[in-house]
Amino acid sequence: MNSPVTIVGAGLGGLVLARVLHLNGIPVTVYEAEASAAARTQGGLLDIHPWNGQPALEAAGLIEEFRKLVLPGREAYRVVDQAGTVLLDLPDDGTGVRPEVPRGELRQLLLDSLPDGVVRWGRKISGARPLGDGRHELRFTDGTTVRADLLIGADGAWSRIRPLLSDAKPQYVGYTSIEYFLFDAETRHSATAQAVGAGSLFALAPGKGFLAHREGGGTVHAYVQLKAPQDWLTDVAASSAATSAISARLAAEFEGWAPELTALFTAADTAPVVRPLHTLPPGHRWARTPGVTLLGDAAHLAAPNGEGANLAMLDGAELGQAIAAHPGSAEAALAEYEQAMFPRAAAAAGEEDVYDLMLGAGAPHSWVAMMTGGDEA
Repeated sequence: MNSPVTIVGAGLGGLVLARVLHLNGIPVTVYEAEASAAARTQGGLLDIHPWNGQPALEAAGLIEEFRKLVLPGREAYRVVDQAGTVLLDLPDDGTGVRPEVPRGELRQLLLDSLPDGVVRWGRKISGARPLGDGRHELRFTDGTTVRADLLIGADGAWSRIRPLLSDAKPQYVGYTSIEYFLFDAETRHSATAQAVGAGSLFALAPGKGFLAHREGGGTVHAYVQLKAPQDWLTDVAASSAATSAISARLAAEFEGWAPELTALFTAADTAPVVRPLHTLPPGHRWARTPGVTLLGDAAHLAAPNGEGANLAMLDGAELGQAIAAHPGSAEAALAEYEQAMFPRAAAAAGEEDVYDLMLGAGAPHSWVAMMTGGDEA
């Protein structure tokens, strides 16, 4: 391709795309709003699937390096009720096909695979506009602008590039996740560490529950899950006493739950991070628009279902391969990519709602049935 590719967003999908382009000798620049790779915690463990995430890393030439990041034993799953009674305990017997890796380490692997200067940190986009002939102008919050001959929006749920293609906006799905960490859990939070087990814990009831998993170095990463109005924590989240106020509300919600479970927030070592969950309309797509496309959550945001990061990486890999396969013809590349991406994303979004299974009226037995392939108890 004669002109460079501009990517907005240095998440996993954007970085896989940049890596595949780099391997094919195609100039690329990635603009990222965060100040550095260490600007914030990059989430917890990701299970990387053999049908999307792993082929993407193969295309990026990083599959062997990826395998070195895998945390052994983390494909163990435990489901308990609110009393802590174990309903399902699936050990990691070494036969699993979805290895768990730390998201931050995977992102750093991708960053390290790119030449210095490809990612431009601290460059937050305020908007974009078409210039004609498939070119676009990016506006940054510092008032500067750049021209993009081929523009890729990999900038997540609240994409600044999406309005060039679609009027769709993320909608709240009715569930909120509140994120916490417990450090040195084996020593400092032994009862909770024992409850979580070697891999992932699901402590579930209708409308509420906990997800937790064991990371490296004795860390437990926990998510409190609640069916709640979108503004349920708005009045306290920005207050100076937000941590204690949120904890008090959660304590009321989880009154009577086993203390080793409620310790996931009462004994946490970090301030809560509140994440209302959003989704784009199922089957979201747009008409082919010259010089621009989207990948990952910018294109097909869905409530967390284990597929988001994997789909984003496959998007990036396939888009990069399409661009390389059509030198000098960006439109052919984008059309080929979108033709495969739209139905793939729609199929993933159309699968049974994870949150209805986890936290619906049948919880926790509906989740046990899903994990064992049985009928709902």
